[in-house]
Amino acid sequence: MLPLPLAAAALGLAPEPASAHGLGGVAGTPVPGFVFAWAAAIVLVASFAALGALWPEPRLEGAVSRVRGHLPRTLEPALGALGVAVFGFVVYCGLAGTQVPTANILPTFVYVVFWVALVPVSLLAGNVFAALNPWRAVARAAGWAGQRVAGRRLGRPLPYPDRLGRWPAVATIAAFAWVELAYTDRARPSTLAGLALAYAALQLLGMAVYGVDAWTTRGDGFAVYFALFGRLALLRRRPLLSGATQLDPLPGTVALLCVMIGSTSFDGLSGTTPWRSLLPHLYDAFGSLEAASTVGLVAMIALIAAVYRLGIAGMRAPAPDRSAAELARAFAHSLIPIAAAYVLAHYVTFLLDQGQAMIALVSDPLGHGADWLGTAGTTIHPDLLGKTTTWLVQVGALVLGHVGGLVLAHDRALTLFADSRVARRSQQWMLTVMVGYTGLGLWLLSSLAR
Repeated sequence: MLPLPLAAAALGLAPEPASAHGLGGVAGTPVPGFVFAWAAAIVLVASFAALGALWPEPRLEGAVSRVRGHLPRTLEPALGALGVAVFGFVVYCGLAGTQVPTANILPTFVYVVFWVALVPVSLLAGNVFAALNPWRAVARAAGWAGQRVAGRRLGRPLPYPDRLGRWPAVATIAAFAWVELAYTDRARPSTLAGLALAYAALQLLGMAVYGVDAWTTRGDGFAVYFALFGRLALLRRRPLLSGATQLDPLPGTVALLCVMIGSTSFDGLSGTTPWRSLLPHLYDAFGSLEAASTVGLVAMIALIAAVYRLGIAGMRAPAPDRSAAELARAFAHSLIPIAAAYVLAHYVTFLLDQGQAMIALVSDPLGHGADWLGTAGTTIHPDLLGKTTTWLVQVGALVLGHVGGLVLAHDRALTLFADSRVARRSQQWMLTVMVGYTGLGLWLLSSLAR
């Protein structure tokens, strides 16, 4: 029997919202959030029913998914050099410029341009970061130069350990999330510059040991992060979403996606009234804001993982011959659209508002009073989209992302289970997962402390 009461409770029991998300929301939603919550639940349940009736066989699995047009290979060195130049420039600004975070280009570049803006770009055009990746470009250039000097092919790198999988990427994204959301010195330009240099050095070491391609596609956390979103690129030839089905379920993949969704969720939680009420108690218990925020971050990631595991455990009921670990890996790709939805929903206004700061910062990147481009006096105009439009964009992103996750899960179930009835029954619990994630996202968007 479909666990619909559990799914509905994930939305219906959330308190009536009073405001919106702390970082990417707009205070004062134009329509009560519970209306959207129930509407989202209806959309997801209707989508589930439609998939069961109209999608009787796999359509995405094994489909050829090509990007519309490719950059000429001759441009790769130039794009790599551009990535190295930008990286070197912003790091220099972080070290040599003012240490006022809002006046130095590095913090805004890291948290707005790099971390947030590259996500919608990747969703549109594919994995553009691969071409601009500065440490990849340096490693490839060093390898090419070494072969030229030595006059022969250099020694082969060590084989990448299978058991390592994507765990280095998990560590990277979790560490970055901690710096962004818990570390009290996270906006200091010199601190960010030092962390950027340390990370680049670690990537060069990993590439030297295991090879550029093997490390970039598995160990480089940011490269893996943007590559996941690139699998959903709209500029791919149809069928849409088919790129996600080609994800290798390497060790650490589920953990990485849970960290991605959980860290964004905690960012939303940190701006809500319940969290601000709880924070003093956590401070008293753990002795510092960093420790309290760390507890909240870990708890939110654990919650996301627990909901997913609940769905996987329920999925085993009609297919007891499948292990929970096997099913968790098999359906991991269905979390990619959800991770994308959370980023778009929770950071849309943050990107639009703080992205405007780059217009002034590129003209005075060091914060020393320069005006190279004549735009240093540009001011930020908040709420560009308006409250109603912003709320619709946020809710639309959440619902579409979760519908995409349902589609991917349904298509994979039809491939994994020989009996279509078993496949449909297995997805009843995945519907609960999707409704639960949607409910959490909507509650976060609706609960910004005024």
